[in-house]
Amino acid sequence: MISKKIILPVIVLSQFCCTSLWFVGNAIINDLILKFNLESTALGNLTSAIQFGFIIGTFIFAILTISDRFSPSKVFFVSAVIAALFNALMAFGFQNLLSLMLLRFLTGFFLAGIYPVGMKIASDYYKKGLGKTLGFLVGALVLGTAFPHVLNGYKGIVYWELMLYITSGLALFGGLLIFLLVPDGPYKRTLQRFDITLFYKIFKIKKFRSAAFGYFGHMWELYAFWAFVPVLLKYYIDYHQKNHFNLPLLSFSIIAVGSLGCVASGYLSQRFLTKKVARTILALSCICCLVSPLLFMLESDIVFITFLMFWGIVVIADSPLFSTLVAQNVNSEYKGTALTIVNSIGFAITIISIQFINYLQSIIEAKYLFLILAIGPIFGLYALYKKD
Repeated sequence: MISKKIILPVIVLSQFCCTSLWFVGNAIINDLILKFNLESTALGNLTSAIQFGFIIGTFIFAILTISDRFSPSKVFFVSAVIAALFNALMAFGFQNLLSLMLLRFLTGFFLAGIYPVGMKIASDYYKKGLGKTLGFLVGALVLGTAFPHVLNGYKGIVYWELMLYITSGLALFGGLLIFLLVPDGPYKRTLQRFDITLFYKIFKIKKFRSAAFGYFGHMWELYAFWAFVPVLLKYYIDYHQKNHFNLPLLSFSIIAVGSLGCVASGYLSQRFLTKKVARTILALSCICCLVSPLLFMLESDIVFITFLMFWGIVVIADSPLFSTLVAQNVNSEYKGTALTIVNSIGFAITIISIQFINYLQSIIEAKYLFLILAIGPIFGLYALYKKD
């Protein structure tokens, strides 16, 4: 019997390895454009494809209650193997935009059996201190999604096909770790039969609804912020006539530092009420959105970058806390489905906010662009402050 002490490190490592599949397409986009004669708009198409794949995947996994009716460790392993296969296939043959989008879609579809299912596995092992546990897991997601950009920094050594093989290999390794070392947890309760009404039933729970709506508001801001960090930096450079920023390194750092925020918020949730910590972090993130036009005007590089680093921390630090609240406010046998449902809706919201910001770029001044992101946190805070 494996020691419970190493369960969490194994889940965290597996989550990191498997989520490295997520943005590898973004990291190698210039190579794909050159190799397969794609248009420059391919980046948006491929990013949307994997996001849509994840949304559809989580929706189907939730409707079929996959992770509650079957062993989540086996679901994680099978999903990791299939996602790794579709990721690696991008390196074979002559691809076109349609085939690449299909492979990205399918990779995203099976990531639905990895990210939310990993949280389900953790919740089956750790009833006490779940916030801390999920803090490490979401931190691993942040680092995993940013990892391909690190590989991309070694273009002379790591060519684009090898990047696909490395990330697929990592996903296989992560899936095997879960399959071999993490059996179903002691708090797992199996859903005995398929229940098509479960989606409706869990949203009737007021505390679940509060946590879910808080999460939806958080997601409106999160991925739009991540997606447009390089754009924000470029606008700042152009506005202040600076040219000494390393955009890829800074963008990676602003996103990756969020992993520390996730771990820190997890520990804070052990000392204070999880909901109170989540509200505080979401409020801080909202303030960052609202003051962003003022900070954009600053001449000081140090203050501006420090502000973005802080925003990079608080924009994601509440994510594990919302997942904790979701898991804690439904019956044990519904946890996997509940987590998958909120992921599905949350990621659908990210596409709307990203496209909305993208549209507004040509209409309003850049310094006011990120005010729009405050809509999500304001909505989330309203949901969290409503009486249960």
